[in-house]
Formats: sequence, C-alpha cells, structure tokens
Amino acid sequence: MNEIGLKQSNEKLELQVDKLTKRFGGLTAVSNFNFNLKRGELVSLIGPNGAGKTTVFNLLTGVLKLDSGHVVFKGEDITNKPPHVISVKGLIRTFQNLRLLPGMSVMENIRPVFHSRLTYSPFSALIGNQSFQRQEDEMNDEIENVLEKLHIAEYCDTNVSDLSYGIQRRVEIARALAFDPKILLLDEPTAGLTPKEADEIIRLIQAIRDDLGFSIIIVEHNMRVVMSISRRITVMNEGKIIMEGTPEEIQTNKDVIRAYLGETKFNIRK
Repeated sequence: MNEIGLKQSNEKLELQVDKLTKRFGGLTAVSNFNFNLKRGELVSLIGPNGAGKTTVFNLLTGVLKLDSGHVVFKGEDITNKPPHVISVKGLIRTFQNLRLLPGMSVMENIRPVFHSRLTYSPFSALIGNQSFQRQEDEMNDEIENVLEKLHIAEYCDTNVSDLSYGIQRRVEIARALAFDPKILLLDEPTAGLTPKEADEIIRLIQAIRDDLGFSIIIVEHNMRVVMSISRRITVMNEGKIIMEGTPEEIQTNKDVIRAYLGETKFNIRK
C-alpha cells in the first residue's frame, strides 16, 4: 500500500480503516475490516455477541496491536501506535464496563485527563503561585463546562460510588469529552440503563454531536437506540462486515436478520 497516496486521496476523511485484521492464536477475531468516517458522522457498529466489535475499538485505540492493515486518522497513519499517543491526537473511547475511580468525586475522576496539559512545576503547586492557580482555575472551568453539557454539574463533588448507574454512565462520557476528542468511540453507552435513561443518553449524544461537531462511532446492542440515532450502520458477524447501510436497509436485510437469530436482545423495530 502506498501510504502517501492513501493520505492524499482521502484528506476529507476523519478516519480510514483499511483491511484491519487481528488473530488470537487460530481464531481470527477481525478479518479485513474496512471502514471510513467523515467529520460529523454518527455511525453504529452492531453485531451478535463475539462478532468482533469491541476488538475493533481496541485496535483503533491501540489497546491491541493489529496483525495487518492500516488505520489513518486525519491523514496520519496511526497504525499500532500506543494508546496514549492516539488519545492525545483525539481518538477517544469509553468502555462497556465503567472504569470510574470508586471512592473519588466526579471532579477527581475527570482531573487526570488534564495532567498531561499542566505545565506548572511541583514547587508552584507547593506554594500555590500564580501559574499554579491560573492553570487550576482553567482546568476546573473546563471540567464544569463538560459536566454542564451532560447535565451533571450538580454532582461535581459527589463520590461516584454514591451515584446511580445512569449518572455514572454520564460521568464516563464526560471524562471522554474532557479529552477534547475529534472522534468519540462509545462502547455500549446504554448498557444497564432503563429505557428512560437510554432515551436521555440518546438525546445527549445527539446534542453533543450537533454542538461540538465531532464524529461518533457507537457499539450498541439496543436496536431501538441504534435505529433512532444512526444515519449509517455497519453490521459485523464472525469478525467480518456483512452489511453497511441506512437503518431502513439494515432492518430488512436477510443476512443481518440471520446473523441475529437466537440473539434475544435483537429487535429491529423502532
């Protein structure tokens, strides 16, 4: 593959994934996965359990090393770069299982996102000089702004362990937003939520996308969520893409329906 040509011919794409492949021993978890994402798009990645969806997220964000293929983000090849490098560039994810810091407040869970940006010295922190105070104030303002966007500013000083699961989900998304993402990868953002809480998350995700203008990829099992929020859907099964299309096209595709047989969670009706 000509890397330079790849970048030049796809400058308008936020993300280009070309022939992504990952094997675990004799098992091919992801095979020749091809995917493009434009700025401002919201795309859902669906498939039955074990289809390879979360593995794709892990490969895109550097958690796993891919065996072959290329990942180009905003014109730059980030294939197999470490997670901290990829996150700094703006490719940020959340996790299906919450990874909040128990016993700490909402503010304390988000503060670590900013540590790489703080430039004051340990001595400045010790004496609390002007540089320290200015940067601390700016960080706190940014955190409060993010919490307001998620409508959880009132919980700023609350221990996350004391929050409902639905609010904890919002804290997880707020922490991802604090990274100032260019592309946000949401892994099962409505898992474990009530229908009402899921609807609230849907509205928040749509508002975030419309307000901030970045791209979003969602892995989700709740088909009501997927059909109501997505303009484009990519369907995986056994590590491969079996269909891409609009919600209307996906709902009536026989291969998609066949892939979900036996999946009690799957409901393609809106």
